[in-house]
This record gives sequence, C-alpha cells and structure tokens, in this order.
Amino acid sequence: MLDFSFKNSISPGSGKILLSDPFLDEDYFTRSVVLICNHNDEGTFGLVLNNYLELDLHKVDEAFPDVSAKISLGGPVETDSLFYIHEFQDIEDSFEIIDGLYFGGDYKSLLKRISKSKNKNVVRFFLGYSGWAPHQLDEEISSHSWIVAENIFKNEILETNRNDLWKYFMEKQGGRFKTIANSPLNPNNN
Repeated sequence: MLDFSFKNSISPGSGKILLSDPFLDEDYFTRSVVLICNHNDEGTFGLVLNNYLELDLHKVDEAFPDVSAKISLGGPVETDSLFYIHEFQDIEDSFEIIDGLYFGGDYKSLLKRISKSKNKNVVRFFLGYSGWAPHQLDEEISSHSWIVAENIFKNEILETNRNDLWKYFMEKQGGRFKTIANSPLNPNNN
C-alpha cells in the first residue's frame, strides 16, 4: 500500500521551514512556505516566503536604495510593519536564523549595506509575520496542516525569482512528497 499521508517526524525549530497542507485553501497559507525565525516555549514566529506583493519599496520608504527587491506578505500579524531577513552578519541587533542568514537589526545600517552590495539577493522584506501561541504550531502539525523541512540554505531563502517555491521544497523532501508536490490544489481537478 502506498503512503501519501501528509506528515513527517521533523520537529519545528528556528531555521526550518513549514510547508502547508497541499489542499489547504486559506487566505494567507495556501501552498505556503514559512521560514521559522524563532521557536521556543513562548511561541513561534515566522515569515511566509512565497506570498509576493505588487508593491514598490520606495512607496513604503522613500529612503530605500535604488535596487529592485520584492516584498512579501509575511503573514496576518502586524501587516502594517516591515520585517526583513538578510545576509549581513554585522548589522547591529540582528540575529542569525541559519548559517549566513539573519533577521532584523538596525534599519539604517541595512540600507547602507544594500546600497553597497553588488548582489541583489542579499535581503528580503515582508509586511507582517506569522505567529503561533505556545504549542499551537505543534497542534497544527499533529493535525497535518504542516510538515517541517530542514536542510535549508540561505540562497534558497533569499531567492525571489522562483514562482514554485512550495513545489520546490516539497519535492526536495523526496519520496511521497514528490508526488504530493504535483497534486492540484483542488483534487477534483485531477
């Protein structure tokens, strides 16, 4: 018998990602990929990586350097606030999520570093974030709303030209997840 269950045994933690149930039809989390930035006894904080907005960063902040950067809807919490991840280890008050990838820090220092960088994939911006109360994410994982994936790399997170991020990470899990990655959102469309 083939096993197509949507579960795995990886526990959530900072620097891992969440992949939503393939049939979840919800405003913020349909086929979403969420980077877990912080996970502890107080709850979980993450950013949806693949919910891009058609928004010019210069309209959010006129001081933004003249570089092209996509902005994403990070989740349903504090959607009027700007959050960011980046590769600059020397930005004051930032913290490392995975090897070479940092969250937050001094915004003015970040803008200066972006202006000097020749690589365009050094930072990602998000309006809002995704948050879970203590044990809430564990309950959602137990009910098969999410699977947790690990072995994620900085360049995969900072890349914004991939339109199939959920499918990419699902296939990366191998086995039955490769088949699940190709399932239609509505099983009746098969």
